[in-house]
Amino acid sequence: MLLTITSTTPPATDLGYLVHKHPERVQEFELSFGKAHLFFPERQEDKCTLALLLEMDAVGQVRKRRGAKTDSALEHYVNDRPYVANSFLSVALAKLFREAMGGRSASRPELAQTSLPLTARIEVVNCRNGETFLRELFEPLGYTVTTIGYSVEGNEDAPYFSLQLSGQKRLNELLTHLYVLMPVLDNDKHYWIGDDEVEKLLRRGEHWLAEHPLREVIVSRYLQRRHHLTRQANARLLQDEEGDTDSEAAAHDAEEAVIEKPLSLHQQRLDAVLKVLLDSGARRVLDLGCGEGRLLRLLIKEKQFQQIVGMDVSTRALEHAAERLHLDEMHAVRRERIELWQGALTYRDDRLNGFDAAAVVEVIEHLDLPRLAAFEKVLFQYAAPRTVIITTPNRDYNSVWESLPAGILRHKDHRFEWTRAEFQEWAKTISNDYGYQYTISGIGEEDDERGAPTQMAVFTK
Repeated sequence: MLLTITSTTPPATDLGYLVHKHPERVQEFELSFGKAHLFFPERQEDKCTLALLLEMDAVGQVRKRRGAKTDSALEHYVNDRPYVANSFLSVALAKLFREAMGGRSASRPELAQTSLPLTARIEVVNCRNGETFLRELFEPLGYTVTTIGYSVEGNEDAPYFSLQLSGQKRLNELLTHLYVLMPVLDNDKHYWIGDDEVEKLLRRGEHWLAEHPLREVIVSRYLQRRHHLTRQANARLLQDEEGDTDSEAAAHDAEEAVIEKPLSLHQQRLDAVLKVLLDSGARRVLDLGCGEGRLLRLLIKEKQFQQIVGMDVSTRALEHAAERLHLDEMHAVRRERIELWQGALTYRDDRLNGFDAAAVVEVIEHLDLPRLAAFEKVLFQYAAPRTVIITTPNRDYNSVWESLPAGILRHKDHRFEWTRAEFQEWAKTISNDYGYQYTISGIGEEDDERGAPTQMAVFTK
């Protein structure tokens, strides 16, 4: 199987710096399934092509496979694996281009972060779902897709294609797209799928997979339909449903902040939640859906709180929280009191047991209503802290803001916003189902008819 990547941005030979390979050399690498040959068949100033040729050891692969089931013993040796791109190519990319896939180049760091007109060609891919599926995988990522289909004697609908991808991309983007999607094409992976594969998938798909229209198909096929792994990966990718801090969500937050700015509402919410936590006497506190750690920064200043945990489904949000809290520079005594955990709020997590209080600030409205029931069980039935504080927008108040058109929710990512009556009814149900008492109050400047802009429920056992 052969992969070529071509750059036409002068000096095009800088492609060698990006992959940490010299254009004048032919290199050979030993892999678990054979050999990889890396060379540059074109290396002019205005056009440079990198070629990766995989030489499969078909016999060696058969000898390594124990207990493989097939209709024919000959099929072990006579198959398309030496000739088509699949998960073997992904392994080669990870081993040969580790630095390039990470977007790093010691010699040309600025070039590694620059989008270039790149063209990748793969001879040949096995795509069992046909040309349409190829386009549905790569076109949403911004590629121009060109294919040539091949028929096989006796099979006019053979699933073999030459695939060409062209687009303005950083090299690490192109490599990571190929790394994730090659095993998806023919729905096959040649190595064991373990828990670490979820981490690999999330790391390589961090900036694009969550928004891909075929996300669920990609995750399922990449993880070989291991259902528990698929559920875990999808839960962590659904950041937008549980307080995502990626650029789009950050822009939405900015819009919401503009609406609420005259009231300094966000700070009022944090102050109100902090006061309830202090008054409750809690010493071990959870901030669920902590985002970038604004509440955590208030909590760590209070000596009453001996253990503070911020939890969010978004790893990027937690990275931002660590930076905002200056965890690396924090005094050791204070640092021992605070932890950041990655986790989804809709899946039971035994780490949440035993805490005195939990704060859930402007989070529940980001959940789809069918998932809200799962969140309720996780928090009120399984974790069951003595005190739970939940804040959420009051939809009744939205008409007060002239900048918010009628019928529009306060935040583009909100799945719902409750009126005061709806929030009251929900709190009553929680009280009945899980044995909590509750009080509801408003946060922010009150309107005589519409109440306060934020409503807060405090549940206590």
